[in-house]
Amino acid sequence: MATIGVEEEYLLLDPVTGVPVPFAEKVRVAADVARLTGGREVQCELLQAQVEVATPVCGSLDEVGGHLLRLRHAMAAAAETHGCRIAAVATPPLRDAQHPVAVTDHARYRAMLAQAPQLVAEQLVNGMHVHVAVPSREAGVQVLNRLRLWLPTLTAMSANSPLWDGHDTGFASWRTVIFGRWPVSGLPPVFRDLEDYERRVRRLLDCGLISDTGQLYWQARLSERYPTIEVRCLDVQLRADEAVMFAGVVRALVETALTQATAGEPVPDCPPEYLQGAMWHAARHGLSGTLIDPSEGARRAGDVLCGLLRHIGPALDASGDTREVTALVHRLLQQGTGADRQRAALAAGGPRAAVDLIVRESGY
Repeated sequence: MATIGVEEEYLLLDPVTGVPVPFAEKVRVAADVARLTGGREVQCELLQAQVEVATPVCGSLDEVGGHLLRLRHAMAAAAETHGCRIAAVATPPLRDAQHPVAVTDHARYRAMLAQAPQLVAEQLVNGMHVHVAVPSREAGVQVLNRLRLWLPTLTAMSANSPLWDGHDTGFASWRTVIFGRWPVSGLPPVFRDLEDYERRVRRLLDCGLISDTGQLYWQARLSERYPTIEVRCLDVQLRADEAVMFAGVVRALVETALTQATAGEPVPDCPPEYLQGAMWHAARHGLSGTLIDPSEGARRAGDVLCGLLRHIGPALDASGDTREVTALVHRLLQQGTGADRQRAALAAGGPRAAVDLIVRESGY
């Protein structure tokens, strides 16, 4: 089966106020000095209150889970040495809007601040990125064309960002809305082939709409650094085993798309406005109501997830992941998304209770 890798982004929160604090470089150095992580496993992100971890290349979900737990524990220990806590949450429940978190001192990030200062100030959003190996970039384009129909469903399943400035935004994934404001973002278009993909990316670069390929903020894209498809639509997950579930689902979707492409099955036809509406609907409601099925329209969320499991069933069987992924999907339907759990905590005890929930669950 294809190898996989996972990247997770975390916030650093003050344990008393619950607001993000700019200690990313200190925490990263502490983790490295204590030999808790490898030198390339932890990176600073756009804002100084964010850190990113990346697993090594993994062959199994057990490997993914083991590395994610190790990295979460390492980052939690390093954060505590500097009086803060890690938060595996896609938006902060609380923030100090009058004093935005400074950008990391990196030329690329300084350029982004100059380009879009208000967007950068509000970019306190954390995702989970799943990399799945593909045999070639041409095959990767064929996977993108087939995978894009499932991106709204993945977004709804991963929703973990309902809160902003101490209140409920009304969206299960507010991160999706915030990220959608960049020039090249949202759902990837359909590409004829690899040449078409590369030509269109070059045109974006040549006219200055993006300064580098890292600003291709499509929710799925070809990786420029690795021979992988990178799925980026997911909110970071409260618990590590939820992240493992998505690693298994995404790998199975990629394997299924490769099988379809090899068999010569046509790319499904879906009007872009329909798919864009489905993504907005997923970000708005999560799993609390209906989802837009790629082929059948609005259906109960549970029915769409059952359809997803049927779609990827042969690939899950081939990798030996069926039992684990199916059990985690069923638990998701029973216990709700991270957004559901944050909202329950907010209703019970206000924003402070939501922060406590996030910090507590981020260590698992």
